[in-house]
Amino acid sequence: MNRDSGHLEQRPLDGGIPARRAVTRWAWRLLRREWRQQILVLALITVAVAVTTVGVGVSSNTPLSPYVGFGTAHDLATFPSDNAATRAKIDSWHQRFGAIDVIENETVTVPGSVDTFDLRSQNPHGPFGQPLLTVVSGRYPSTAHEVAVTSVVASDFKLHVGSEWRELGVERKVVGVVENPKNFLDQFALVVPGQVPTPTLVTVLFNAPLGKSSLGANVITPSSLAQGNVLNPQTISIALVTMTMLLIALVAIAGFTVLAQRRLRSIGMLGALGATDEHIKLVVRANGVFVGLVGASAGFVVGFAAWLGYRPILESSAHHVVGVFQLPWIVIIVAAVLAVAAAYFASSRPARAMTKISTVSALAGRPAPPKKLRRSSVPGIVLVVAAFFLLGAAGASGGNGRGMQELVLGFVALTVSVVLLSPFLLTVLDRSSRRAPFAVRMAMRDLARYRARSGSALGAISVGVLIAMVVIIASAARFGNVLDYAGPNVSSTQLIIYTPNGPYGPGGPGNAKAGGGVSTPSLSSMSRSAHDIARALGSGKIVTLENTSATLQHDAPGRSYSGPLYVATPQLLRAFGIKKSSINPTAEVLTMRPGFAGLSKMQIVYGNYFSGHGKGGPIGGGLGPCPKSDCLADPSMQEVSALPAGTSAPNTVITEFAVHQLGLSTITAGWLVQTAKPLSAAQLTGARASAAAAGLNIESKSSIPTSATIIDWATLVGVLLALGILAMTIGLIRSETASDLRILTAAGASSFTRRSLTAATAGALALIGAVVGTAAAYLAMIGFLRTNNLDGLSSLASVPVANLLTILVVMPIVAAAVGWLTAWREPKALSRQVVQ
Repeated sequence: MNRDSGHLEQRPLDGGIPARRAVTRWAWRLLRREWRQQILVLALITVAVAVTTVGVGVSSNTPLSPYVGFGTAHDLATFPSDNAATRAKIDSWHQRFGAIDVIENETVTVPGSVDTFDLRSQNPHGPFGQPLLTVVSGRYPSTAHEVAVTSVVASDFKLHVGSEWRELGVERKVVGVVENPKNFLDQFALVVPGQVPTPTLVTVLFNAPLGKSSLGANVITPSSLAQGNVLNPQTISIALVTMTMLLIALVAIAGFTVLAQRRLRSIGMLGALGATDEHIKLVVRANGVFVGLVGASAGFVVGFAAWLGYRPILESSAHHVVGVFQLPWIVIIVAAVLAVAAAYFASSRPARAMTKISTVSALAGRPAPPKKLRRSSVPGIVLVVAAFFLLGAAGASGGNGRGMQELVLGFVALTVSVVLLSPFLLTVLDRSSRRAPFAVRMAMRDLARYRARSGSALGAISVGVLIAMVVIIASAARFGNVLDYAGPNVSSTQLIIYTPNGPYGPGGPGNAKAGGGVSTPSLSSMSRSAHDIARALGSGKIVTLENTSATLQHDAPGRSYSGPLYVATPQLLRAFGIKKSSINPTAEVLTMRPGFAGLSKMQIVYGNYFSGHGKGGPIGGGLGPCPKSDCLADPSMQEVSALPAGTSAPNTVITEFAVHQLGLSTITAGWLVQTAKPLSAAQLTGARASAAAAGLNIESKSSIPTSATIIDWATLVGVLLALGILAMTIGLIRSETASDLRILTAAGASSFTRRSLTAATAGALALIGAVVGTAAAYLAMIGFLRTNNLDGLSSLASVPVANLLTILVVMPIVAAAVGWLTAWREPKALSRQVVQ
């Protein structure tokens, strides 16, 4: 007896590790039994981790690695030519460091195209460059009269293994098709070392001892590249994962709260058996950790399976070999850890709340009445102010990688402030609805009473709208800039055929002394070839594009004019249905860019302005004097909406009146072909080959999206994200008020009242979330643009009205309508539980 008593006295009063182990096992059994009630949080975490696994794999492997040219070497040096000094330096490194690998490249232009390829001499079995070469078919060249080409070079010159090819005055036999597995876009013709006569780039691979310095400015290492690459796919992915897990944690708070209340009697029984407050907290928190672990594990399995299926497609689109396990594992591990942490912290608040309920109340199933929040709104307001000034510092940095730290910190501070201020906004909403109908007033009262949970849902909705609105406002501001025009180059039914003069003339705009234009006989031959190409495409509508030495510039801070300035010839105007009578006879510039004609401080610069007076460049700000010999200030401009909208199309033209007034000479820049149907890939390939044979270049539609595409997609994502959060949280929020709803039902409340409660709850959360998110987005953009030298506050004049109305008006109406329709029946719980 004495021995047993001593043993019992040594036991901890709280049961020690055995008690915590038993409580943890119980939490795991509850998860296994009641996983359906936690499917919401499980699904959110699973989808988030799965999307992260695939997303970071795609984002990190899509861009070409900056270390792609190193092979297996630790150091890489480049030289612009192969001269005596280059050879001396290479010999010196060979003596100091041992094995080296020398790769010589000479850039060669594909006839009739802007595309180029490299004539490359490299030892396929060199000490460091072997990972940069692989044979697709055939073999590597072994003699001076053999060559191996990439598939694109073979296609351009219609070569195959066994054919003869004469390039740069040397005839060689094609013995193989090769590729660079690190970069499928690397197009080259491989010859044996020593067979590149005039290399334009010499690359030397070697391994210098660690700590070796003063090798030269032309020597780079992987570590030096990494130091300059602050904003990379991994850091962006971690930031996005952190934001996603924050949203999940905000939504999960309500889920764990409702789940804890459903287990109230079980927790009360646990307390009756002697469990301490720490044990009760452990039950709920352990449940959160298990949900996070299960969701993260399932998400990784699903994501990795999806990665295996998508990897072959990624290799084709990323243009390089992607390994099965070539994933940024650090980001994936961080995502899994954040998933568990989000579930843990989401369960911490209801865990603390459960300890405030007495054992008797818990056994009776009576939750504690909601307590008023006594938190101050000062921290949220302080973070808003800090975010405003941090974003201003980022805007003043000028871009090019600078100011990124301030931008990230400012956005994080703004996001946290939105979450902190959301509960207080619900109080304001409750006070402002005192004269509303009964059902609406009660719904607002419940949101304010339970704002510890509903505030989290509102914060999640607001942050989702904030992200979407930042994209919408920034896109509208950038694409709405009529000076530095952005967007698709031409439409899918247009094709521009350029002469060697190009869209800006042989010397570029404002540089008439350069000369070197195409001769008249050559232009006549090129014109015939361009018309033949148009006929082959089934088009009889071809417009000659003429340009001069003139261009436009904005003599003020901010962006300046970008794009070609073609001549408004009668043929061009007729092609787009513009009547001569609709043109002001003294107009000097015609444009379709909305608002461009009303800009002040515009100048037409021509002749030798840039070589003698101005500074040029994409940024204005007082470019210098405007001499009458080379510059015309405040030209007369007229808006003509019928002109084409593409950035490479003649969207802005100089009139013949201005050409004669300024004494400008014109030159043919190319031809614009307009077809009835979108051009196919086969048609573009044929047109490119025909143009190459005639010494011409072509430009077709690029993949740059329109502003409407970006803004509409951002709007759709923002609305769906907000509605998804509402759908996941509205039932949880209303379930907390189940006792009030039972009392209303017993008092004779109709289904109309129950419908109105749910609809008002959903509509109010959607409306306040949309307003808060939009206001925060505009605050962020104002803070950033007020100090930005490139885009000032005037860029916010482009207001996406339709998209704003969709988020601020349509989304709350849809949320209320869905809430009304989904509340059509009386919950089963009402008929099973008695009024307490």
